[in-house]
Amino acid sequence: MHLRRATPLVAAMALIITACTGPAASQPASQGASATENPFADVPNIVCVGEATTYQAWLEGTFEGADQDPIEEPADSTGDLLEAIRDRGVLRISTDADYAPQSFLEPDGTFVGFDVDVGTEIAERLGVEAEFMHIDWDIITAGSWQERWDISVGSMAITTSRKPVFAFTQPYYYTPAVLAVTEESGVTDPAQLPFDLPEGAEVTTRTTDAICAEEIQAGREEFALWMSSESTVDEAIQAEIPLVKIGEPFFAENLSVAIDKAGPAHDALLFEIDRIIGEMHEDGTLTELSEKWFEGADLTQAPIS
Repeated sequence: MHLRRATPLVAAMALIITACTGPAASQPASQGASATENPFADVPNIVCVGEATTYQAWLEGTFEGADQDPIEEPADSTGDLLEAIRDRGVLRISTDADYAPQSFLEPDGTFVGFDVDVGTEIAERLGVEAEFMHIDWDIITAGSWQERWDISVGSMAITTSRKPVFAFTQPYYYTPAVLAVTEESGVTDPAQLPFDLPEGAEVTTRTTDAICAEEIQAGREEFALWMSSESTVDEAIQAEIPLVKIGEPFFAENLSVAIDKAGPAHDALLFEIDRIIGEMHEDGTLTELSEKWFEGADLTQAPIS
């Protein structure tokens, strides 16, 4: 199933569970407490994340967020990927078919979502049609696309490790990374977990973030924790998956359009898409799309560090 909008969950269930734990629940245990000291010590230390995501990198201690490199307008676009796209009349865009509300499929197979609308607008301003294709995230982030698609509009964060592989535009939006836990656990704060984050956590991955939530809904019990973007977690909660967000966001991601450096020459394409994104920021298009898909929230403004 896909994460779709539904009536928001009633928070009272979490309060009832907490109340039923007795007096000990009013004194949250510190991180790393022993099982006898922590009333929530039976929560497994396994965190589910999407494969090859910044969430996996953060839990493994390798995440380094970064800014885009400067982009200069090339003197000539002859032989550039931009020229090939305009000759073809189609911009081929890779994204995720199960990452609501950024990108997901309607029953008839049509791609919809925030990333889809952004990609469609980019194509329109380039004067071509948008063609979307689902590619597994680990394949997209590996690079060496072999010209099977032109760009990724799939909420890819700029990181130090990705910059040698991809050319990035300026960010088109930003999302906080948050931790969610099953309602049944009764946990309301990361300090109640019987292990430290991220050092004490083990990582289990799925091909896309949303599958973690879907498996929790299906009754999987080997993990109770899920890390993803706040927008994706909110979508899962609204889809009545029994999860709650705990604590504050751990970091924010700069999410950008990416182009494979191993592919054809693309300086002109990179410059033009970067210019379009800047234009979409200035004319309010990105804000409008963000508010449409993220419950009225404008995620297009860089967070204050």
